[in-house]
Amino acid sequence: MKNLLQTQVAASLIKSGLASVLALFIYAPMAMADDVGMPVSIPKAYTAECASCHTAYAPGLLPAKSWQSIMGTLDKHYGSDASIDPKALKEISAWLQTYGASARKFAEVPPENRITNSEWFNRKHREIKKDVWLRASIKSRSNCMACHQQASKGDFDDDSVRIPK
Repeated sequence: MKNLLQTQVAASLIKSGLASVLALFIYAPMAMADDVGMPVSIPKAYTAECASCHTAYAPGLLPAKSWQSIMGTLDKHYGSDASIDPKALKEISAWLQTYGASARKFAEVPPENRITNSEWFNRKHREIKKDVWLRASIKSRSNCMACHQQASKGDFDDDSVRIPK
């Protein structure tokens, strides 16, 4: 009886150990996908023209096709005229095309090219209630920096999320 119990415990430990190893391989890439990263070389024009009005969204949050559409319609940029000079437009567009999403998770072109309309965004934030989004400290679903203090670096790791009151 003692040997049977020891055998069952050993089998259970082996199973859980294997499960842990498998979980590491299965979930590690997903966790890493939350860190889309901000490219090291950020054009000064991007900081001056885009990040001065909103979060400096990491290019990897949208596919290149979405960035192309956004940059091609800056005169109607989500209700504002965000037109910029041709040189800055060319520089920022090239950078966004180079670093646009390559990960499958972010490759979908979301409705209206809005990060907040993408399936991955909605799935990731599905537990956030509407009243939380409306808090004065957050104001909008597009205000990534309210909860992700490292968003400007492209770091959206769950461990660093702090939802303001």
